[in-house]
Amino acid sequence: MLSYEQARQTVIEQVAAKMRPRGIENAAIHDALGRVLGAEVHADRAYPPFNRSTRDGYAVRANEASAGANIRCVGEIKAGDSVTQPLAAATCVQIMTGAAVPPGADAVVMIEHTQRDGGVIHFDRETRVGQNVVKRGSEAAANQALLPAGSRLGYAELAIAAQVGATQLPCNRKPRVAILSTGDEVVLVEQTPGPFQIRNSNSISLAAQVRLAGGEPILIGNAADTLDELRRKMSAGLGADMLVLSGGVSMGKYDLVETVLKDLGAHFFFDAVAIRPGKPTVCGKCGDTFVFGLPGNPVSTMVTFELFAVPAIDLLSGADARPLPLLTAALAEPMNEKPGLTHFLPARLAWPQGAPEVKPLRWQGSGDIAALAQANCFLVIPADRQSLSAGDPVQVLPRRDVL
Repeated sequence: MLSYEQARQTVIEQVAAKMRPRGIENAAIHDALGRVLGAEVHADRAYPPFNRSTRDGYAVRANEASAGANIRCVGEIKAGDSVTQPLAAATCVQIMTGAAVPPGADAVVMIEHTQRDGGVIHFDRETRVGQNVVKRGSEAAANQALLPAGSRLGYAELAIAAQVGATQLPCNRKPRVAILSTGDEVVLVEQTPGPFQIRNSNSISLAAQVRLAGGEPILIGNAADTLDELRRKMSAGLGADMLVLSGGVSMGKYDLVETVLKDLGAHFFFDAVAIRPGKPTVCGKCGDTFVFGLPGNPVSTMVTFELFAVPAIDLLSGADARPLPLLTAALAEPMNEKPGLTHFLPARLAWPQGAPEVKPLRWQGSGDIAALAQANCFLVIPADRQSLSAGDPVQVLPRRDVL
């Protein structure tokens, strides 16, 4: 049985080895958050396009503005002003943050380091050439590639795109992820369940996780625990880039997912992982579609999707697989867990004294969504550890939607 690290690496290697070129579509800049660029974005001009002041103060010739010097102020420049007139010798000009430094000036002295008497400015300190000035083109040259293909568009990347006027961005098409839940006991979320039925919460949570990861969810409903219905609905999902199934992967009489996938020609990379919850996770490929069979209990489904499906979506988006964002925190209370499996337990991460501390939450097993709704992370207990003391350093996996 693979460790979760080995299983995750297997997913990354298999998906990366079988990648096909992604189609590219233009996305409006206002709708491109989280998308992956399919082509470079270039600077439309030099940045900054002029010598720019980084402080409110006085534009000067540095060799004239020595400590104790008194220089006549001959004007004012604010951000957005056109500046073409050179600075005359033995003069200075008041300047605002973001404004263009006039020709001839080679430094800006902060207003806090000066004293003004009418039109004369007294300088308290020595002045260096280049101080508080960003030179034209020092951030980017004209036509320089600022965002490479494969970049994920966050707020900083979108700001760069806006700065260079790239209002339509060439983005890789989102991977289409079909979502199929299984089980005779599952009904639509809009329905009133019977005494021994449950609503289909997995489809809702999985669709949310797909969107957070950068994919396009395609809900194909729920399949009853029969070979014919599973085959029919799985076949429909195999037209997507990925098929994610929840339920039907354990060892029970009616856990039929692997059987049907084999009949459809699937090749499996692994069918169990040494974790709790989520041990019976299945991953493989059927035709051109990557398939993930996740356990049906909701917490198991959420954990295994984060561990194994997210890097696949990253790669299918045309980006690198993001590393698992594990953090280290002090354990708030002692714990004792069964060794042999890596545990991912609902927990709460906080900073009560300025340092991270994680507290496990009481839960009733992998069907307990209520406990997970109170958690902002998963506490990771290694497979080779049984007893942990309060204060021990432990790893935590943040919930990417709330932390």
